[in-house]
Amino acid sequence: MARLRYVKNLAAAQNAGGGVGSASAKTIVRTFRAIYETEPEIAAAVLPQPLKLGAEPLVFMQFAHVIMELSETHKIDIGAVTVGVAAEHEGTKGWYVLAMPMEGEFVVISGREIFGEPKKLAKVDFDVKGDKIHVAVQRNGIKFIEMNGTIGAETGPKDFTEHFFCYKAMPAITRKGGFDGDCFLTQLDWERKYHKTAKISGDIKLYESPYDPIVDVPVKRIVEMQYCEGGSVTSGKILRKVPGEWLEPFWHQRYDEPTVQCIEVPLAGDKKVANA
Repeated sequence: MARLRYVKNLAAAQNAGGGVGSASAKTIVRTFRAIYETEPEIAAAVLPQPLKLGAEPLVFMQFAHVIMELSETHKIDIGAVTVGVAAEHEGTKGWYVLAMPMEGEFVVISGREIFGEPKKLAKVDFDVKGDKIHVAVQRNGIKFIEMNGTIGAETGPKDFTEHFFCYKAMPAITRKGGFDGDCFLTQLDWERKYHKTAKISGDIKLYESPYDPIVDVPVKRIVEMQYCEGGSVTSGKILRKVPGEWLEPFWHQRYDEPTVQCIEVPLAGDKKVANA
């Protein structure tokens, strides 16, 4: 008898559970969460159809230190970042995931393939010393987001669910644009069970990177910052099919394309200056 691990024994695996892509995977997390206001014209321009801009042009930014418990003996320790723009779909409010850099090759692969998350491999720093917290992320040797803060008064435990929107599709094999097969809008449901939350006073710094141009979505005003500890359970679903042409202008950002021919977005502030 010879074993062959390239083929799974589906009958034996049914009761085993676990695995990076398993719905049974639970996480223990520490997070530095922030929401900031950006330019409304930019917030609207980054949203693919059929998503609509939220009531305010807000950006969600979360740095997390995550321990994924895949089984009693298998755990993954990673740093993860999520950047999302406030969006709505048929009455459901959430965040369109603009970027999701993180550590862990298999976590990146499974998130992209299963949920359509725009994950990329990155180096994530998450340092807490006393009441001081520092987080940063870099890719290709370039730091492009950094947050610093002082952890303040605790605000008690919090349980809630957050929704995030992503797109799941397969780029065309011809590499001339378009997609092979259907494209889907997905919704991620993240159940937060935080036993500790606290306010943070701090700052957000965005730096130029041709690979991860978050700096193009500027910080006008920090709305809130929080430090949280607890757990998180994630799940997702397909909302609908979408035409591939709706995604074509946005899909390149899932890959490193530093020479992309970008659009120019006119801002209301530009008109005020021109009329001054």
